[in-house]
Amino acid sequence: MTEETPLSERIAKRMARAGLCSRREAEKWIEEGRVKVNGKKITSPALNVTPSDSIVVDGKPIADTEPTRLFLYHKPPGLVTTHKDPEGRPTVFEKLPKTIGRVISIGRLDLNSEGLLLLTNDGNLARKLELPSTGWIRRYRVRMYGGITESMLTEMKAGVTIDGMRYGSVEATLESQRSNNSWMMVSLTEGKNREIRKIFEHFGCQVSRLIRVSYGPFQLGALPKGEVKEVTGKVLKSFIGK
Repeated sequence: MTEETPLSERIAKRMARAGLCSRREAEKWIEEGRVKVNGKKITSPALNVTPSDSIVVDGKPIADTEPTRLFLYHKPPGLVTTHKDPEGRPTVFEKLPKTIGRVISIGRLDLNSEGLLLLTNDGNLARKLELPSTGWIRRYRVRMYGGITESMLTEMKAGVTIDGMRYGSVEATLESQRSNNSWMMVSLTEGKNREIRKIFEHFGCQVSRLIRVSYGPFQLGALPKGEVKEVTGKVLKSFIGK
């Protein structure tokens, strides 16, 4: 097994840097036989490539790597965060301006959720910023129906297990309440599939609206719904060293 050098890198890493997919997805594509290097199909990601190697995915040469770009997107409800939906529902990527090129999401927001979604052309960056070990807090404004108790909030903060799935610490504070209709500010560092909705349902509450307002240092702010804003190179470098 050869080590990476300044001129070589793992094939999955190269595919991720080209913005095709995440590194993990690239490894899966390779195992499925969708990738050729210098005209030969490969089925193992244990391969280093150099800039002179020809890499073809699904019959198409991959693009040269571009400088890392990062975008803030105000996702409206009603869109799925995927490039192609088997059910034919509208997707985030169909609604993006063509001028930003191919990007992937850093984490996801489900169909009915809205708010800040980070997008990048760098699969390695996406993977890095999705990991809980990054320590970036994700904050959401949540409207829900049902009674809120201090014991419920304490239990959420300690972490809960639901149907065999362990969910880490979730901090929730009450912003306003009218009858059984409440607005909460919810913070977490993980972000499992439909995590907030499942946790509140576990306590007998129903989430009717979920808006992500920040992801680490990046804020939704006044970005209009459906709009995209690129993070400048200087800001990008100050936060993530790119």
